[in-house]
Amino acid sequence: MAEVFQLIETHAHDPKHGGYTETLARDWQPVAGVLLSDKDLNAPKSMNNHLHVLEAYTNLYHVWPEELLRTRLEALIDLFLDHILDGDGTHFHHFFDEAWTPRTSNYTYGHDIEGSWLLCEAADALGSAALQGRVRAVAVAIARAVLEEGLDADGGLCYEGTGGHVTDTNREWWPQAEAVVGFLNAYQLTGDDTFREAAARCWSYIENHFIDRTHGEWFWRIARGGTPDPAEPKVSAWKGPYHNGRACLEVLHRTN
Repeated sequence: MAEVFQLIETHAHDPKHGGYTETLARDWQPVAGVLLSDKDLNAPKSMNNHLHVLEAYTNLYHVWPEELLRTRLEALIDLFLDHILDGDGTHFHHFFDEAWTPRTSNYTYGHDIEGSWLLCEAADALGSAALQGRVRAVAVAIARAVLEEGLDADGGLCYEGTGGHVTDTNREWWPQAEAVVGFLNAYQLTGDDTFREAAARCWSYIENHFIDRTHGEWFWRIARGGTPDPAEPKVSAWKGPYHNGRACLEVLHRTN
């Protein structure tokens, strides 16, 4: 893992503006088109890329507390707080130019709630009380915005929003999983039963709608009325047991 870290730092890290280049060729050379999926913007930096670098570096730091890794993890947290988080401090921008100017105004509730608890884990790994205080305040604000804006009355988390309003009411499997963990994390930070109840509602929605009792695994997407989308596969390059498996492990760890 240390070798992978060094490769990323050598070839993908932006020493001028901070963060990491979205896409490089197999030989680590720049590429003109950086799209990874049809949902992406052809932009040199993204929130999602940095969210998962943050997650990976957090877990690596637990077993390899190397000084450069610590520096980069602190820098990633600062990037989220200072550039990726929007001006209201409640949602994450999606795509950016090299100097961190946002290129989109929409947001996904799943990424917001996922980022809220992953940032807490990163700050906790570093053990800085000041950083933990900053991150926890942001995490609670994000969780509250997702709860008030994106969580439907039936317990399903809607997909996307803009300007304080839901723009896509579909539910995908991964935001539901992240909502359970994110709301539970907010409850653990605040003791506010509203968050605990929200986590339980999300899990009930998953149990009632997302788990395929006949063929196993979770459906990819559920329409607001509760019907699975038959066009979406159970497993693909973009779907596997990552989000839902991680959510189950997180809940077990946090409640035992």
